[in-house]
This record gives sequence, structure tokens and C-alpha cells, in this order.
Amino acid sequence: MRLSALFTRLIVFIAAAFLSVAAAQTTVSVVEERSVLAVQETLVDQGYDWATVLGDGLQVILEGEAPTEAVRFRAISAAGGMVDASRVIDNLSVTDSEIITPPEFAIEILRNDAGVSLIGLIPATTDREALAARITDIADGQPVTDLLEVADYPTPPTWRDAVNYALRALSLLNKSKISVKADLVIINAISDSPDEKRQLEVALARNRPDAVRLAIDISAPRPVISPFTTRFILDADGARFDACTADTQDALDQILDAASEAGFQERANCILALGAPSRTWGDAVAQSITAVENMGGGTVTIADTDVTLIAPIGTGQATFDNIVGRLENSLPEAFALTAELPEIPDETGEDIAQFTATLSPEGTVQLRGRVPDDVTNTVVENFANARFPQRDITMGTRTAEGMPAGWSVRVLAAIEALSELSNGAVVVDADKLQIRGNTGNEDASGAISRLLIEKLGQTADFEIDVTYVKELDPIAGLPTPEECIAQIIAATEGRKITFDPGSADLTAATQPVVDDIADILKKCGDLPIRVSGFTDSQGREVMNQQLSQDRADAVLTALRARRVPVSTFESIGFGEENPIADNDTEEGREANRRIEFSLIVPETTAEETSILDELAAETPIEDTQDNDASQTDDTATESE
Repeated sequence: MRLSALFTRLIVFIAAAFLSVAAAQTTVSVVEERSVLAVQETLVDQGYDWATVLGDGLQVILEGEAPTEAVRFRAISAAGGMVDASRVIDNLSVTDSEIITPPEFAIEILRNDAGVSLIGLIPATTDREALAARITDIADGQPVTDLLEVADYPTPPTWRDAVNYALRALSLLNKSKISVKADLVIINAISDSPDEKRQLEVALARNRPDAVRLAIDISAPRPVISPFTTRFILDADGARFDACTADTQDALDQILDAASEAGFQERANCILALGAPSRTWGDAVAQSITAVENMGGGTVTIADTDVTLIAPIGTGQATFDNIVGRLENSLPEAFALTAELPEIPDETGEDIAQFTATLSPEGTVQLRGRVPDDVTNTVVENFANARFPQRDITMGTRTAEGMPAGWSVRVLAAIEALSELSNGAVVVDADKLQIRGNTGNEDASGAISRLLIEKLGQTADFEIDVTYVKELDPIAGLPTPEECIAQIIAATEGRKITFDPGSADLTAATQPVVDDIADILKKCGDLPIRVSGFTDSQGREVMNQQLSQDRADAVLTALRARRVPVSTFESIGFGEENPIADNDTEEGREANRRIEFSLIVPETTAEETSILDELAAETPIEDTQDNDASQTDDTATESE
């Protein structure tokens, strides 16, 4: 009995253990299933459907590929919010991240009367101290606000070119906003006058780096024109403007539309200006041009509120009256019309009075033709001397009686009109004035037209045929910096700048060379130019360096004496550095003794070399002795 009871207890204990294990397994399975389901639903709801949830007992295993490390961490946190975080097993991986795109380096520079401010992102390789020093120098005492941030990413290859150019532009523009990117510089600025605007545009265009795009918008106050004038002609040569002025862009569009309908197809050199006598200026000019078109030709001049219409010779009286009547009734109220129908000239064969003035490309002025008396002849000569100072003036005039009324005024107006040209001729007849020639002023035709209207009246018959030549423009015709250096090379081809032995005194024989270089530099405008002196290796190094500096200074002084603007120049002596030939031979030493002219290209960093290639015009120095330094430590030497 006792054995049977013990066996029964054992059976019960084993059954209880089996049931306990089964219950535990069932519980774990239920917990595992519910945990996996809860975590999976949470991840899907939060957008982490790329993750897979597996159960291993009480552990929850996360598998899958997260797009970023941050997303991976958020997915683990979401799973830990549903089950104990210690039960979450992280088997997640992260997608290989692409190479981080470097930020776009950019600077916004603002300069006005309050100072200079900079904001943007620049490379970490930038020498901030050098950049700040350069900006401070440009600001010229005004405060500088530097809000630039730095990023340690590779510097774009054109970044320094763009920054160098932007800083050069900033030094020219007192009121400006300059946006700098690696491949683009945008300049918005305000100038004090239209002439200054042209000068700035030309100067900025000349120094643009090849790899950098440029956008320039320089505004200038509109000129004040009086009388406010437009003159339109339609004849056998076609439709054209002698002068074109408008007060608004809408008025200008209205004028050009009417001119286009009349056959005008060229580029109009019209001016937006102040001084319009009425807000209806555009309407009055457009109607007047249309009247010329309807008449089949003629000339119309609108000066302030006076409209003068001259019909072509041979126009029928009925046609003339009809067109003039319609224009007179349709013109805005402020404008008054004067119309003239020329009579057919009577060819009687009489001697025709004429005066001619010519201006040659070399600057010679010749005056020929008739004047009424000796007093007028003297006035004409003096007036020509005043309008053409320091020019060779040849008088070929003669006095004659019976000259037309107002002849003296017409002759003087013709001389003044000729002074607006670089070369050309003007012919004065009894009833007409003709001026032809070349000019470097784009508005010369308009200026001459306004001048003749003011001097001779609106009914004056004159013809202007003036051609704008860019090479004659004192601003647009300036050579580029590279062209200036190339011209110096050509001017010194086969010639040498020479100095007295062991000194910095220019020899008499070298004066013509310096004269030619000065003439070139006077035409180049304000350029940053370095005059560098070099020696051979004979003598002490310190003495050579000092001698090269003295010689560079001597060349700069010689240029200054020839009235070359050298405020942007610098002279540096390099001594025996950078030899271009072998110092062991006489020929090599002679080649190494030289002066070089090169463009100064500012650097934005102290560690890096200049961005633009330096162009040098090498002019060897022929010394009458071999040694540039005539003294050694204790003994003076001289080599013949």
C-alpha cells in the first residue's frame, strides 16, 4: 500500500509538471503572438512598413532596412512603446547613405552710405583675416558688418575667381548690391550720371573672369533735356531719327510703334529723359510721325510743345491741307503745329553761297567758303579755335557780299556741330545744312539735332548722317587689360630699357621706350599694374634686391612724370629671384636684368596663389656693366 501511494504521488507530480510546462508554453506563445502583432501594427501605423517583426519567446526581433539612422531609431522607439524595451532586439540595417551634397557657397554684399555688410556661406579654406582686411580697405573708413558663415567642404574651382571679381567691382561701386556664387556674379548698382554708368559698365565688363557668368544692372538718374526734342525724317533714304527722346517707357514704345509703321527698321538710339513738357508727349510724337507717313515723306520736329512739319517737295496742296488739318485737330491740347510746304526751287543758274568745314581723323580743321565781312571772318576763326583747342586750323574763307540772312549764325552753328564729331564735314548752303562723319558718342546725332534746332529754329532744313564707331568711344573703346600688356610687349620688341651702371638712373637712350609705354598706359584707363625689377646673381643678394627696387621705382617715377595715372600702380624689386636665363653666362645675366609689367590680381587667401594668370611684358635692361650690384662685402667690383 505504501508503494502504491508513493507511485500515485509521483504520477500526480509528473502530470502537474507537464501541465505547468504546457501552460507556460501556451502563455508564452500567446504573449509572443500578441506582442508581435501589437508591434507590427504600431510600425505600420507610423509608416515603418519596411520593418519586419519576428517573435522569439518574449523577445521581439526587428528586421529590415531603414532609409536613415534617424528613422531606424524612431522605429525602435515605437516598438519599445508597445513592449518592454529590453525585449526588443535590433536587427535593423541602414541604407547606404549617398555622398552628402556640399552646400552652395554664396555671398551677398551690400554697400551704401551706412557701410558694407556681408552675409553668406564661404569655404573653410578662406583666409578670413585677409578677406576682412581687403573689405575694410574698400570700405575706406565706413563700418563693415561681417555675417559670413564657414563650411568645411571642397572649394568650387571658380569660387575664388568670382570673389576676386566681386571685390574689384565693390571697390568701384559706392552704392551696390553684389551677389556672388561660384559661377555667377550679379551686380545691382546706382551711378551718379549716365556717363558714369557707361564707364562702370565698361570697366566691369573688361575684368570679368572667363569662367564666371556676369549680370550687371546699373541705374543712373535720367538726364534733363531742354528743349525736349524728337526729329523724324522719311525720304528716299528711308525712315530715321535725328533725335529721339521720351519721358516714359510707354511713351517710347508708342513712338517706336508709329515709326515702325512708317518704315523705321533700325535700332533707335532713343533717350529716356526728364524735361517733357506734357504727359501726352508720346501721343503727340506718334501722331506727328504718322502724319509724315501719310504724306509719303517729309520731316517733323517736336521741340517741347512746338511741332514743325515740313512736307516733301512736290506734295499736292490738297493732300498737304488734309493731313495737316487732321494732325492739327488731333494733337493734344498743349501742342502747337507749324506746317510748311516747300516750293519747287527755281534753277536760275546763279552762284550758290556755300561754307564748308572739315575735321580730319588726324585732327586737322579746314574752313572754306564765304563769309559776309572781315569781322565775321575773325569771329569764325576765333570760334573754331575755341571749339577745337590745340588743333591745326586752316582758314580758306573769303568775304563776299549779298550773303543770305542769318548766314553768320548758320556758319557758327555748323562749326559747333562739327565739334561733336571725331572726324567729318559740314556743308552750309543758303537753305540747307548737311553734316556727316564719325563719332564715339552714341547720342551725337541727337545732340547735334538739338543744337541746330536751338540755333537755327525748328523750320531749319538740315541733314545728319553720323556713324557711331566704338573704337572712337573714349569709354567703350578702351583696350582690355590684356590688350594693354600686349601693346607694351609690342612697343618694347627689340628695344631695351637701360640704366647707368650700378644705379637706378635711366639712360638717355631709353627715354623713347618709356615715352611709348606711357602713351599706351594713358589709353588703358585705371588698371592695377605692377612694375617689377629683377637683377642677375652677381653681388650681394641684399644689394641686388635694393637695386631692383630702386630701378622699379625709377620706372614708376618716369611714368608719373609723363602724366600717366599711377595711383593704382605698385613697384616691387625682386632682386635675383625668378631668373629666366643662366646666370653663368653673359647673355643669361643680361636677360635676367629686366623690368616686367604685369596685372595685379588680388588674392582672397594668404595661402593660395593668385587666381588669374599674370600677364607680363618683359623689357630687358641693358646695363653697361655685368654686375647689378657694384659692391661686394668689402670690395667694389665692376665687370666690363
